[in-house]
Amino acid sequence: MAELPELVKDLALILVVAGAVTLIFKKLKQPLVLGYIVAGFLVSPHMPYTMSVMDSADVKTWADIGVIFLLFSLGLDFSFKKIIKMGAAPVIAACTIIFCMMLLGVSAGKMFGWGQMDCIFLGGMLAMSSTTIIYKAFDDLGLRQQRFAGLVMSVLILEDILAIVMMVMLAAVAGGTSPDGGQMLRSMLSIGFFLILWFVVGIFLIPMMLRNVRKLINDETLLVVSLGLCCLMAVISTQVGFSSAFGAFVMGSILAETVEADKIIKLVEPVKNLFGAIFFVSVGMLVEPKILVEYAVPVVTIVLTILIGQAVLGSFGYLLSGQPLKTAMKCGFSMAQIGEFAFIIASLGLSLGVIGDFLYPVVVAVSVITTFLTPYMMRAATPCYALMERHLPSRLISVLNHITLSHPSTSASKNKWKSLVTQMAVNVVIYSILSLAVIFLMLSFFLPFIRHLLVGWHWTANFICGALTVLAISPFLRAMVMKKNHSEEFKALWAESRFNHLPLIFTILVRVVIACSFIFYICNYLSRFANALMITIAVALVFAMVLSRSLKHSSIRLERLFVKNLRSRDIEAQVRGRKRPLYEGHLLDRDIHMADVDVPLDSLWAGRTLAELGLRQKFGVHVSSILRVSRRINIPDGSSVIFPGDRIRVVGSDGQLTNMSHAIKEEVYGEDPEFEKREMNLRQIVITGSSPFIGKTLQESGIRGKYNCLVVGIEEGEENLSQIEPEYKFAKGDIIWVVGEEESLEAITRL
Repeated sequence: MAELPELVKDLALILVVAGAVTLIFKKLKQPLVLGYIVAGFLVSPHMPYTMSVMDSADVKTWADIGVIFLLFSLGLDFSFKKIIKMGAAPVIAACTIIFCMMLLGVSAGKMFGWGQMDCIFLGGMLAMSSTTIIYKAFDDLGLRQQRFAGLVMSVLILEDILAIVMMVMLAAVAGGTSPDGGQMLRSMLSIGFFLILWFVVGIFLIPMMLRNVRKLINDETLLVVSLGLCCLMAVISTQVGFSSAFGAFVMGSILAETVEADKIIKLVEPVKNLFGAIFFVSVGMLVEPKILVEYAVPVVTIVLTILIGQAVLGSFGYLLSGQPLKTAMKCGFSMAQIGEFAFIIASLGLSLGVIGDFLYPVVVAVSVITTFLTPYMMRAATPCYALMERHLPSRLISVLNHITLSHPSTSASKNKWKSLVTQMAVNVVIYSILSLAVIFLMLSFFLPFIRHLLVGWHWTANFICGALTVLAISPFLRAMVMKKNHSEEFKALWAESRFNHLPLIFTILVRVVIACSFIFYICNYLSRFANALMITIAVALVFAMVLSRSLKHSSIRLERLFVKNLRSRDIEAQVRGRKRPLYEGHLLDRDIHMADVDVPLDSLWAGRTLAELGLRQKFGVHVSSILRVSRRINIPDGSSVIFPGDRIRVVGSDGQLTNMSHAIKEEVYGEDPEFEKREMNLRQIVITGSSPFIGKTLQESGIRGKYNCLVVGIEEGEENLSQIEPEYKFAKGDIIWVVGEEESLEAITRL
């Protein structure tokens, strides 16, 4: 018999131990992520009393896949549109937290007398909370429906983006160069460039592709296509210098805007759970008891630094972003851990040879301990706020509730200018990135191809490449110059004052110059014309683009298609009656918001009316609608019946919604411990002379009510089986066929 590969043996050990430990944690009502970490410690090579994993390298590969799928699921659940709608608040909170936690990390390292590079890298590790761990903890604790969870996830996403910049800075510091120079700027620009390019191209192409093949896609093919796109973006992300997990998140955020997003989330969830479990088990495997003992004091100190630092400074960061004290504390307490990016930064330091070998296992131990404490920190936020509210002066609480770095402008004119300039800048950036991408592809790939095709016709090949490149970017350049020139803000500012005319004309000229610079670059790259001639050609081509009606229609059509793809999920929600009302956002300031609660298929609530359930009396929530497949029941009354699989839209506070969510998950039928005895059998029974059924009708016999059996027919001849009417009286010698459980059939047979 062929020998099993070590990977299969390791996988069997991991899943069996993880399954057993998580069942115990489920019984104890503890988050599953903690069970995975304990299981990882039990199967690690550092645990001498249990079976150990043989090939840790292969397990790490599976764990890396787990991070990719976890971040992909996060992107599906939390798109970039949500971050943009939140404005500057996540940016303020993320920058404040990263700066403060880096200072704490460097200070903690200095306190132990560690080297300068060890302290700097430690600061970088402590600055990054774990998106993966927090997302899983929110899921386990049923907190994803709460308002503060969305704020935390938006900050974590920005932290992941800023982590890439930090890694460039740390590499520059390790190399002895200044991180204040052009390297940091290039890193930030490259992140912005690829993010916008991926998002714009992805939103333009992927929804259109899924729309065209919608009739051919079933659950299996949709799962394969989705995971394929996820892995493709992970590969592309690593090729351009970013992490694979970051690329997976980007693809998830792109697919989150498609009509198929909800279905993809459900299909990917089992895959995410499997590989996510392996990831968290691999984290537990990294715990070394020897390191914990040798560096016990630094480990405990760093753990306390993270817990207290995030609880205090993290909450302060959210306060600065404009959140009330209670919400800020919930957010800050949730971020009190480090995770995957800490490992990546530690690995970078080791590969560069600038940090001590002890730092990596110390950080792993800190990560495991803080991960273990994450659910308890989340639960501690509300009691800590209640304690502060009881002991601090009400005036101080009021001041903390109104701390913010952003104040709305009171000038209508300033708001118009701000809106117009912002929209113009966004358009210029997006269309410039698209133009640069097209120019890069044409000059890097198409130009060598056409030159190879037209050997000896060098300038002809250059002309063909240049003409096609200009033609390809012409819709982008025209949109860059003309977009927003007829907007409501532009017209209002033009009519408001003649002093606005010159600045408005200047905005057009700036965009014309930017558009001309692209054509100038193409001409300069492919020809030997004088600069004056190339500038003249560029200006002439830009004005020709502006005057072209066909280009106008093309750019409008492309933009409308992009907007349609971007809003496709919202449009589908409106058609299906799942679009949330506009007033929902106004309720957020009062700690009241809407949430969707799914009714489990085995729920005890199913079949009962809203009046019988008494949700308002029990939980204080109001049911605004019931979503049933493609049907929507708005403002249901007390007589409305709940069905299995319904989605109930309720209005309430975070606490009320959490209580209801827990209740509906717990109030289910559960498993039948005697399931095997419930099998239904079909048996032939002969009515004998001593049978109590003789002379009684089917209805009087009690076969259904008393014995819980069903008479399906009576034999007539050898092949015929006739139905029995309720008024039929049994006689001696009747042969009837009865369906029921084995015990019930035995009871009737013995009569």
